[in-house]
Amino acid sequence: MSARQLTIGMVAGEASGDLLGAHLIAALRTHLPGARFIGIGGPKMQSAGLATLFPMERLAVRGYAEVLRHYPGLVWMRRKLRLALLEAQPQLFIGVDAPDFNLGLEAGLKRAGVPVVHYVSPSIWAWRGGRIAAIARSVDQVLTLFPFEEAIYRKVGVAATYVGHPLADLIPQQDQTASTRAQLKIAPQRKVIALLPGSRQSELRYMADTFIATAKLLAQRIEQPLFLVPLVNRETREIFEAALHRNNAAELPLTMLFGHARDALAAADVALVASGTATLEAALLKKPMVIAYKMAAASWLLMRRMGYLPYIGLPNILAGEFVVPELLQHDATPENLAQALHNALNDSVVRARLAQRFAVIHRQLKCDTAEQAARAVLPLLARAVA
Repeated sequence: MSARQLTIGMVAGEASGDLLGAHLIAALRTHLPGARFIGIGGPKMQSAGLATLFPMERLAVRGYAEVLRHYPGLVWMRRKLRLALLEAQPQLFIGVDAPDFNLGLEAGLKRAGVPVVHYVSPSIWAWRGGRIAAIARSVDQVLTLFPFEEAIYRKVGVAATYVGHPLADLIPQQDQTASTRAQLKIAPQRKVIALLPGSRQSELRYMADTFIATAKLLAQRIEQPLFLVPLVNRETREIFEAALHRNNAAELPLTMLFGHARDALAAADVALVASGTATLEAALLKKPMVIAYKMAAASWLLMRRMGYLPYIGLPNILAGEFVVPELLQHDATPENLAQALHNALNDSVVRARLAQRFAVIHRQLKCDTAEQAARAVLPLLARAVA
């Protein structure tokens, strides 16, 4: 296939999608070295060669209440982006996650004759299962990260390909604790607790105070604690620093990292993680964790009504049962979270059992994802070029 004039549109809406998109761009370039990539992406996709038309941060909005507040701006941006993409005449569009934004964009592009791939299935198996009809109308193919998703789409006639999860390719299967602690100059006897309150500014505003209050309680119960807090950018760091000040937590043995979430998890004995991709990353690093999440009250009520599974964390979903605690909304109090983390730190039997369970999940998800995804979309490109 000639890639001399080939243009591929892509849109990612947050840090995890930026990572997925960057790896896919790199894999596609091995097959199509002259291809041009245009759309919306973060720093990783831009470094891989994406020409971005709008800041990715504008899409990083979670929860119904927050989306409603930003809705007019998001609709305007989606309309402008669709027009810009149609002007660029792409042979393929790949929406990377961000379904609330991407599915509407994809539907418009598909109606205009552009082949469309959606990379990362929305969580139709957990909530809002009715969206599968909208997905079928909006896309030509879905690339799924988890093995059970492929059959769900094929059952309703949507082309789907399981490609594995890229984190399973990136994270070694061997234990990284000692080497990461040496790299970060952390003494072996310290009890290290990773705090991951989220990558979005909206998440930090809901989670930061609770995570800090939890750390203060836990610091009173264990010897030589060290809290590692990876934050993705200057804005989220400022939100967390303001919360430290509000909670009189300047004396906490706490180190903020610029990024380096994987290092924080790898070095940790236990992690407190806002629900999302970070929970899977913790599982692949074989770490015990407590999952916590809070959002706007209106968003929480709507999500509770549309939920199908008894759990929201990816480790529990993949295991098919509660293997790690989930403390959500009103249950996510500092007292409850501190007790759950203390239990995880001190129960060696549960820790060993978790490590074995997470090792099985790691092997299932390790598939050379970026290459599998690239090979899955090449036939669509070939037909478009033909």
